[in-house]
Amino acid sequence: MRSGFFSNKGLALQTLLLATLLFGGCASHTLEPLPAAPKPAIYRVGAPDQLVIQALPDPAIERSVTVRPDGYITFDLIGDVEAAGRTCTQIADDIARRLSRFKRDASVTVSVEAARSELITIYGEVNSVGTIPLVTEIRVGEAIAMMGGPVFTAWKSRIRVIRSSADKTELLAVNLTDIEAGDLTTNIVLRDGDIVVVPPTPIARFGYFLQTILFPYQQVLGPGLAGANLATSLGGF
Repeated sequence: MRSGFFSNKGLALQTLLLATLLFGGCASHTLEPLPAAPKPAIYRVGAPDQLVIQALPDPAIERSVTVRPDGYITFDLIGDVEAAGRTCTQIADDIARRLSRFKRDASVTVSVEAARSELITIYGEVNSVGTIPLVTEIRVGEAIAMMGGPVFTAWKSRIRVIRSSADKTELLAVNLTDIEAGDLTTNIVLRDGDIVVVPPTPIARFGYFLQTILFPYQQVLGPGLAGANLATSLGGF
């Protein structure tokens, strides 16, 4: 009896200890709150953006206009309106204020029909190369996904963003492998004029080189290799 008692007691103590470790460990591990979502970037109109303008009340006026190189648009009744460097809301408020001389309680909405003034370029080992209008805030991971994502020859850990300003050119390192794993450290916000270069892996580059040797008359310098060479010439690889 006594030995059975101590045996059961020992089992009970072991169970209690295990439960303490399990629940104590869970209690001490607190989840960190998710970071606040970034505020969306404010898009400022520029030439040659195309805008849609609607003015109420009836008779309604709706026009599709293109921002001229001088930064202005032309609208019914009021003539030229400054657009470049302004938000859609600022343009709408200006038009509504000036239309109030002709329309009582004028209400105006302005929207971007085609953004052509602020663009980013995706180049290299992606499913579709080209440009993306920078209407809202776009991070580099999103931009690559918008172009169909990287192809199997992409060197995802050596992506570069080429950013030029008036006096210098920067190469910003991006590791898409880390981004896909949840590390967003290099998932930078893109700016107007940025070029995202997704280079080929060393094996893919060697394959391109062999093609130039075996098929010298075939155009094999694809956008991926060209983009890699561009970044190399800038000292990024």
